[in-house]
Amino acid sequence: MKVKIRNGEEILSNASTAIDREARKIALNAIEKALESVDPKGLVRSRVKLLNDKLIINNDIFELKSFRRIFVVGGGKASGHMAEALEEIFNGRIVDGIIVVPRGTAERFKTEIIRFHEASHPIPDQSSVEGARKIVDLAKEADENDLVLCLISGGGSSLMAYPREGVSLEDKRRTTDILLKCGATINEINTVRKHLSKFKGGHLAKSAHPATLISLLLSDVVGDPLDVIASGPTAPDTTTFEDAINVLKKYNVWDVVPESVRTILSNGEKGLIEETPKSSDPSFKKVYNYVIGNNRIACIAAANELKSAGLNTILLTSQIEGEARNVGLIIGAIAKEIFLSNNPIHRPAGLVIGGETTVTVIGKGIGGRNQEICLASALRISGLKGVVVASVSTDGIDGPTDAAGAIVDGNTILHSKLKGLDAEKYLNNNDSYSFFKRMGDLVYTGPTGTNVNDISILVAL
Repeated sequence: MKVKIRNGEEILSNASTAIDREARKIALNAIEKALESVDPKGLVRSRVKLLNDKLIINNDIFELKSFRRIFVVGGGKASGHMAEALEEIFNGRIVDGIIVVPRGTAERFKTEIIRFHEASHPIPDQSSVEGARKIVDLAKEADENDLVLCLISGGGSSLMAYPREGVSLEDKRRTTDILLKCGATINEINTVRKHLSKFKGGHLAKSAHPATLISLLLSDVVGDPLDVIASGPTAPDTTTFEDAINVLKKYNVWDVVPESVRTILSNGEKGLIEETPKSSDPSFKKVYNYVIGNNRIACIAAANELKSAGLNTILLTSQIEGEARNVGLIIGAIAKEIFLSNNPIHRPAGLVIGGETTVTVIGKGIGGRNQEICLASALRISGLKGVVVASVSTDGIDGPTDAAGAIVDGNTILHSKLKGLDAEKYLNNNDSYSFFKRMGDLVYTGPTGTNVNDISILVAL
């Protein structure tokens, strides 16, 4: 998969000096290499092998002769390309399959057996419910002699929504929207969603039981916890109803979410509703979960590209979390330290930072976490020559915008003032998209077909 930054020439032309242009070019190249490294089809092909009726995943071997039928289910932003690769590998052995993909993307995928169902992201719609129900129905068809292959990637929580009885889709949508805006982490959001679902939190594994279930997961969650990726439909749940309640109370939204949500969670805490399945549940005896791709892979690829450009390079972390603007200020502060003192690394320097930040929405603007990282960084690196910060979402969609992220250099704030823009006001209004739109420094890739969190690149020449 060759993902290209669509407006690369425009981004380079916005540099006011040759050294800034070179720094921008290096950063963009690193981003493209990172995206290429987490191509879903390539990851499936490298991790899944078929040899003499043996299915080999990592070092585990499954005898295909022991299975009567093979089904494929799943969903997520990367699941379409994963399905293409899997059907090629199995070459006619799959009898049926259903994969839920983002709306408007199904026609991109070419398969003969596996079917695609479109649904909404990041807020689920009725089609999300229909897609999840189709998956459950197909999984229930499998018996103890069958194999169910499940393909899961980021975005699956929204694309495959199947609310518990007693809570409507609209109430679940409203709850998700509240959590997205209050600054909750993806782990916390999924803790709540799992306890409002009869699909997530291990419930899909129960539906497939007693078949053998193998899940291939592309992680968009820091640390790759199996029960958090797409809300863990095939993994034992490590959280409880009490945990879900505590998330809502932590962000002071317990009294804001719909009454039906409070009722479900309260009844669950009291033991009136069965908990999500845990590791002791017999449904998991023949379940195998494999993380085949994550943020670290993308970070390593970006770091290698920076090294090949002649930069002293550090992969600082693939585990970054926190408020986006605060992370941006820290990245900017590190850039300034490198520029002034060659500490912690000598120039020419490159830093790679991966993970997933959050945005607490207090303003009325539009933007995404990567754009906020860049805007905050711009305030710190103002005036520094040959210093660039770029940050993107690997799925190509940063927040509710059409951009993957943004890029800034030491002249960004000066240029914005000449245009009559107050960067701090835009940041405080959560309006980073409008700022970078006017500056011409948004990064556009379009939907990439993959999703392994975010990646930030710092270049100091």
